[in-house]
Amino acid sequence: MTSKKLVNSVAGCADDALAGLVACNPSLQLLQGHRVALRSDLDSLKGRVALLSGGGSGHEPAHAGFIGKGMLTGVIAGAVFTSPAVGSILAAIRAVAQAGTVGTLLIVKNYTGDRLNFGLAREQARAEGIPVEMVVVGDDSAFTVLKKAGRRGLCGTVLIHKVAGALAEAGVGLEEIANRVSVVAKAMGTLGVSLSSCSVPGSRPTFELSADEVELGLGIHGEAGVLRIKMATADEIVAHMLNHMTDSSNVSHVPVQSGSSVVLMVNNLGGLSYLELGIIADAAVRFLEGRGVKIARALVGTFMSALEMPGVSLTLLLVDEPLLKLIDAETTAAAWPNVAKVSVTGRKRSRAAPAEPPEAPDATAAGGATSKQMVRVLERVCTTLLGLEDQLNALDRAAGDGDCGTTHSRAVSVTGRKRSRAAPAEPPEAPDGTAAGGATSKQMVRVLERVCTTLLGLEEQLNALDRAAGDGDCGTTHSRAARAIQGWLKESPPPASPAQLLSKLSLLLLEKMGGSSGALYGLFLTAAAQPLKAKTDLAAWSAAMDAGLEAMQKYGKAAPGDRTMLDSLWAAGQELQAWKSPGANLLPVLTKAVKNAEAAAEATKNMEAGAGRASYISSARLDQPDPGAVAAAAILRAILEVLQSQGA
Repeated sequence: MTSKKLVNSVAGCADDALAGLVACNPSLQLLQGHRVALRSDLDSLKGRVALLSGGGSGHEPAHAGFIGKGMLTGVIAGAVFTSPAVGSILAAIRAVAQAGTVGTLLIVKNYTGDRLNFGLAREQARAEGIPVEMVVVGDDSAFTVLKKAGRRGLCGTVLIHKVAGALAEAGVGLEEIANRVSVVAKAMGTLGVSLSSCSVPGSRPTFELSADEVELGLGIHGEAGVLRIKMATADEIVAHMLNHMTDSSNVSHVPVQSGSSVVLMVNNLGGLSYLELGIIADAAVRFLEGRGVKIARALVGTFMSALEMPGVSLTLLLVDEPLLKLIDAETTAAAWPNVAKVSVTGRKRSRAAPAEPPEAPDATAAGGATSKQMVRVLERVCTTLLGLEDQLNALDRAAGDGDCGTTHSRAVSVTGRKRSRAAPAEPPEAPDGTAAGGATSKQMVRVLERVCTTLLGLEEQLNALDRAAGDGDCGTTHSRAARAIQGWLKESPPPASPAQLLSKLSLLLLEKMGGSSGALYGLFLTAAAQPLKAKTDLAAWSAAMDAGLEAMQKYGKAAPGDRTMLDSLWAAGQELQAWKSPGANLLPVLTKAVKNAEAAAEATKNMEAGAGRASYISSARLDQPDPGAVAAAAILRAILEVLQSQGA
């Protein structure tokens, strides 16, 4: 069952949330036509470096809450837990460049979709002559061995926003800022723990925990962690976390030792009460100081959430005095806490309570009552209230918070004790002058329509598969792409040229699909279009498949056998090599290719993930096929069925 959310619509919740932030903050503006928030005083940044960040929505206040003087210039937001579109990232880069900034630094969390989409936008901006650098932040300390995908980007990214913002405000150049924050990013680590999962609007929770378990090392997209441990006290959980983060045998540990100076960040993952947050902060301070670690600053609050997840993450950043000055530098960002510039360790945290005034003598006796009689009266009152605790609580639950009996019992137990602006225009598109080698526009429409209906029909199945290894939105992401294609087909017929068609689809998916899937399909189609510009015979289509697969591997850093969509496409591509032989037939080869793709998708359930978010999940939990591989095979099946029905 899906969880209840106070939203207007699932599709529009990210836009509405960003619009609400901007509506209530006069220092922010939206970039028209894009899910982008920028400082409203962009013109004041002339001659300085601009800082852009972002990612999927659902992590509020990250990242838009950290826009302001001394922190970020702007933020590009995706749908919930989905990487932002390349076109929107590029529009934000153009906007800050037109304001007169001398370069842009992209600060990106280490997730495949974010790396791909921000990286593609950076390359396009550079091609337009805009100076752009990118820093990828990976501060996850959960994994004790190196992962091919690297460390995930977590709450420590906010500290990088702060350091980079202070440097930019001081007039430091683009390359120096990028180099300095890259060094800082290697001196920190983050670890999260959760009491239960979260749920994307319109979806079910991404994983389940029993009542006596907590999840250690989880990500910020609802993906499961590295270890489940028994529920324990706050002190015990915090000790477990900090021991794991600082254990030298852990390749992702923070090298904290006695005498080290750190910034401690205690981050609410979304659904933890502030009472619990205070208890955890106290436990962390006591643990670290007990190890001889000096806590220079402690930041406690909600900085990077995972929707309503009831959990907390701890971040440690090793600091010296110059770095601490950057952390302390002034900022107008709404979500950055106004912390005193005083060391936590070494500060006197309590003062003696004033002495009670002397008790006034009682002038009258109690009608002859003795002290022993008064004691017996009080004892009877106490036993009466203790006996009524459950009954009073039950009565209070109907009209209050159900603690009336507990309150009276507490009195017994403690008695006598002391205690928007317009987006820049895109450059004109270069014309494509080739034709479609006999394929008609109607055939292309039928193929695309079948692909769309197939993906829409698979939405819940793909989401269910994705909940085991990701954030449970693979089906939603593919359905978003399908609806975007359907809308495009209603507006105008697709180009007759295969190269133009694939290029148009690439731009559409990069803008509308989002996530790593949108970036990877965009890369695949862009590369696949190139061989089809000169020829459109079967050999050219095989070469197009090769080019698309090569681009996917180059930028996605995945290989066959890594348990991704590439496994299905690679299996099909190997069979399509037969099209390069003279006299090859379309349907027999394509039929075998589709069967191979489906078999490869099914085989992913026995693979250990080597790329994407699934690579962070224990292989013992990955006993279902990869949803991306299943979707890719289904797309190929839909194409085959249309061509078979037409006798191609």
